[in-house]
Order: sequence, then C-alpha cells, then structure tokens
Amino acid sequence: MLDDLADRRAGVPADAPVWAVLLHDLLTRPTGFPGPARFAALMLIDASLILVTLLLVVMAVPGDVSAAFYDRPSLMVFFSLVAVFTICLTGLYWRSWRFLSFGDCIALSTAVAGGAAAAWGLCLIISTKIRSAPLEAVGFGLLHSALLLVAMIGVRTIRRGLREFALAHIVPPGARHNILLLGELDWIRSLMDMLRAERVNRFNVVGALTFDSRETRLQVAGVPVLGSPDKLPHIVEMLAMRGQKPESLVIRSDTAMPRRSFSHLVKLADQCDLTVAHANDLQKTKDGTPRIEIKQFELADLLGRPEVSLQRNIVDRLIRARRILVTGAGGTIGGELVRQIATFRPAEIVLLDHSEFNLYSIEMQARDMFPDLICRPELCSIRDSAALNDVFQRHQPEVVFHAAALKHVPIVEANPCEGAHTNVLGTRNVADAVCAYGSLAMIQVSTDKAVNPVGVMGATKRLGELYCQALDLIGQCDPDSPRFMTVRFGNVLGSSGSLVPLLQQQMAAGKPLTITHPDIKRYFMTVGEAVQLILQSSARAMETNIDRGTIFVLDMGEPIKIVDIARRMIRLAGLRPDIDVPIKFVGLRPGEKLYEELFDATEEQLRSTIPGIIEASPCPVPLEKLVNAFTALASLIHAHDEDGVRDLMKEMLRAPAQSNWAKTLRELTREIDLVGKAANE
Repeated sequence: MLDDLADRRAGVPADAPVWAVLLHDLLTRPTGFPGPARFAALMLIDASLILVTLLLVVMAVPGDVSAAFYDRPSLMVFFSLVAVFTICLTGLYWRSWRFLSFGDCIALSTAVAGGAAAAWGLCLIISTKIRSAPLEAVGFGLLHSALLLVAMIGVRTIRRGLREFALAHIVPPGARHNILLLGELDWIRSLMDMLRAERVNRFNVVGALTFDSRETRLQVAGVPVLGSPDKLPHIVEMLAMRGQKPESLVIRSDTAMPRRSFSHLVKLADQCDLTVAHANDLQKTKDGTPRIEIKQFELADLLGRPEVSLQRNIVDRLIRARRILVTGAGGTIGGELVRQIATFRPAEIVLLDHSEFNLYSIEMQARDMFPDLICRPELCSIRDSAALNDVFQRHQPEVVFHAAALKHVPIVEANPCEGAHTNVLGTRNVADAVCAYGSLAMIQVSTDKAVNPVGVMGATKRLGELYCQALDLIGQCDPDSPRFMTVRFGNVLGSSGSLVPLLQQQMAAGKPLTITHPDIKRYFMTVGEAVQLILQSSARAMETNIDRGTIFVLDMGEPIKIVDIARRMIRLAGLRPDIDVPIKFVGLRPGEKLYEELFDATEEQLRSTIPGIIEASPCPVPLEKLVNAFTALASLIHAHDEDGVRDLMKEMLRAPAQSNWAKTLRELTREIDLVGKAANE
C-alpha cells in the first residue's frame, strides 16, 4: 500500500494534496488495473447509463412500449446488455476521452445509434407489444437515444473536468510559470490539450499570440488571443497590470520564421524580461504517456542570421582521398575541423598538437566516430621548425589546416614573446614547410582581432596573415605553387577559454557574471559555422579564379552586445537578470577593444561569389621585408625582449599602409601573361 502510494507521488511536488493525486489517478485509471478490468468498468458504467435513461423515458412517456418494459423488467436489462455489447464492438472503449473533441462526439453518436438500433431490433422480435406500435417505438427510441447520448457525453465531460480539477490542485496556479504561446490556432489548441493532460503541469498559459492580426480577440481552448508578436511589449504590460505577467514566450520548435525576424522577437522578449522557449511536438515518457516538452532555446539559435550551409560537393573534391594535416587538432576549431573533414573520407588525417591530453582526446574521438579513418597523431609544437619539418617529411600532407594559436587576449598581452613565438614564427614554420614539401594549400585560421589590432594577440595574428598573403601573392607567377588562404571570423560560441563557458561557470558557482563594459560588442558564430566557412571558402578558392592573397570573412550579421548575451544566458537558465543573477562590469582588459572590426582600413571589401562570405582584397607587405623582420623578431624573442617585440610588431603593422607591392606584383604578372600569349601566337 505504501509502495503504491509512493509510486503515485513519483514526480509530484511534495506539498501536493494526497486527495488530488488519488482522484487524478482514479479518473485516469478507473479501476486501478489495466486491461480487461478497465473495459469491464467502462462497460458497466455505460450499461448503467443505458438502463437509467431507459427507465426515465419509460416513466415519462406512457404507451404500449412503456407497458412492454413495465410488464417485463428483464427486457430493460436485456436491452442494456445488447446495447453496451454492440457499443463495445464499435471500438468506442479503445478511444481516449482525455482529449474530448468534435470527432469523438461523432464517434460516440455513431456507437450509441448502432447500439440502440441493435437493442431495439431484438426487442421488436421478442416483444409483441412493441411490434404492435411501430411508430410509437420509433419516437420512443429516438427520445431514449438522444437522452442516452447526452448522458454518456456528460459523464465523460464530468470525468475530464474532475481530472483537470485534480491536476490544478497537484500544482497550484501560484506555483506555475505564466507563459505566452506564439503560433497557429490549431497548434495552440493541441498544445493546450496536452498541457491540461499533464499529471504535473507547471505552466499556466495566460494568452496566445498569432502572426495573423485578424485572429485577435478570439479564444482558443479558453485562452485569449491577444495580438501579434510586434505588440509583445504592450501585451506583457497589460498582463502585468492584471497580475498575470508571463515569464516565457513559447513558440513551436519548427516555426518557419526567418532568423532576423526571430532575432527581433528575442530582442522584444529581452525588453519584456521574457525567456524565449520552444515546445516540441508530441513526445512520450518511458511508460508511453504522451506529453509536451517545453525547452529553452540554445544560445546559438539566437544569433539572428541564417546559418552557413555547407556545399559538400566542392569540399569533397578538396578533401577526398587526400592526406590532410590539422595543426592545433586538439583545440575547439581544430577538433571540429577533424570531425567534419573525416566525413569526406580523406586518405589520412595527421593530428598535430603540442598538448598530450588534447591530442589523445581528439584521436580517441576520431577513432570512435570514424573507425575506418586513418589517424596519425603527432605530438609536436609548431615553434619547433625541425620537428615540424620531420612531420611533413614523413606524412607529405597535401592540404594543411593551420588552427594552432595562442588566443587568450590578456594572457598573450602579458606574454608577448610567447604569443609572437607561436602565432608569428609558428605560422611561418608551418607555411615554410608547406612550400618545402610541396603541399597543395595551407588554410590559416584567423580572427577579427587581427583587424586594426590594439593588443599583442591581434598583432600576432595579423602578422601571420601578412606572411601567408605574401606567400600566396608571390606564387602568382607559378601556377603549381601552393595556395595560402586566410579565413577570418569572430567569437566562437562555446570555444575553450571563451566568453560563454566562463559565464556558465560563474552562473553555476552562484557568482555575478563579469562583463568588461556595458557597450562592448562582438561578432558571434557557432564552431560548426566557423569550420564550414574554412572548408567552403578554401575549396572554392582552389577551384575558381579568386585572386591570390584574398582573405575570407564570414558575414556574421550585426555584432551583439556582450551584456545582451549574458542576460539571455541567465534567462535560458530560468533565472532573472540583475535579480537572481547580478551582472558586474569590471572594465576593459589589456589589449581589448570596445568594438571589433572585420576589415582592415587598407583592405578593399568585396562581395564574394561564395554564399554567406565576404572577401577582402589585401594591401600586403613584400615577402623579403617580412622575412627580414621575422628574423629580427626571432632574435628579440630569444633575448626575451618584450618591449622590443612589441615595438617591432607595431612597426611591421604600419607597413601595409605604404605598400604598393601587391599592385606592382599583379602588373608584373599581367606583363608575363601577355608575353606568354604573344609567344604562343
């Protein structure tokens, strides 16, 4: 008995009344037993209704038919049994009445008509009095059928009402989350039915929004339609005045809404202090009970722009059956590169990383996810030119993805020699190995912090870009020379050491969320988008006549305020910004800008033929000048002269503004092409 009571209260709030739980379970499972006992109980209830309604009609309508039933009371029992048995044969007892609908009423009417017709048919055969008054029997039968139909629908409606009454007391209205629904009327109706059927319903729907303004002032399943999403602030204010302020706006998970429109909706919800959530379609629990699941959106869903779609055919031609090397393979970008590249069936992937644990982790992932893939883990630092050349000599990679870098702005700012050693000289080592061992292409992963940099990290990434640009441009005279491509993007959601994991850790620890400045903005993208950009732009550049030295930039829409990201994260956790979780502004960190840019002042912005990508035409530094400067930089790093490293990098970054090298190189290339054509003619 105690065990049964414990099972009944599983998942139910501790303060829920026992009577409400028992009443709900009794009405959901009438007998407490599954199978035949349930059907027997339902048939007994309906047989009783048939008998009672028949007795009422007999008492109310005098005549030969009533006299026949008076003379033979057993005939009424026989009538009831035949009718209920016929109703059973129609399949009525296999229907769920938790969601009473117009279709169910039609089915019930058909079953009642069939049951009554069968019972009256047999009574006509048995009773001569009923046969002697056929017209009276027809009228009597119609009246009884109508009364019976009302009684059966009424009993089922009362049962549903009592069940919802019990549900309402399992979770009191004051303990529920007020929510607004946004969607089509049909979906709102079905969602309301499912929520009302939940044993533990923690949501109180205070209103509905639709995209069609003509549906305002209607009611759906007892819920008022209050207007369109554009009027959300006014609607929330009105509900707050009534004491029904919603906490969440719930939309259908597969709502066909453009990402920019969705972003606008999220901003309106932010203004109203609402969490945006989505309701999945019909789900089932472990015991098979249908239910609706309401979930918060992932932060990546709130970027407010279309996601990049990968053109697999062109990437397949770059990757398939080729030897691929990924530097920084154990990092966030490098690991995602490995996982996506593996789907294109390369001949082998060389995983290069200086961290033993990161290298082990990505190797185990790759072998588990792609058992047929040939993985070659190499524990190596890109700073070590000799070790790096040995890796290239042994594996002869055809395409190199360079994702290894030091990226944490304050740490690199405090350690300029280490940052320059990895991000500048390490990139040079990789690029030189590509040239020395005949690789087809090197794709360098860069960042928007390399544009007009104010800190050491951005400066080191910009110098790596300039070196690769120079190598790419110098190869214009030789069609067989390697391609060097740079891909630039903004902050990657969820990458190691980035904003989102830090804020998540602070929130989990119950600490205030620390933001550097209330106006600081950043471009955001998902790690999947970042890698798709790398693969798609590099593959397209290898097959088309895109100018050498071009930088590829993801069109990431508008930058988003960091404080808005923090507020959305708090709401996604079901908490209230500045109330449950405070936000603290701590000031800009060393080397950090208030606004990031995507293009250098010396670069010409071009619309790309690649969807979702913008190209930048470079103003590079001559290769010879970079080689000499990098030699000097290596000496300063070896001497650990931090001030000298900073000064030299600043001097090198001023060079592109006065450089005409790219223009001169292109003119020389055109002259060579013209001479070649003339010779052929």
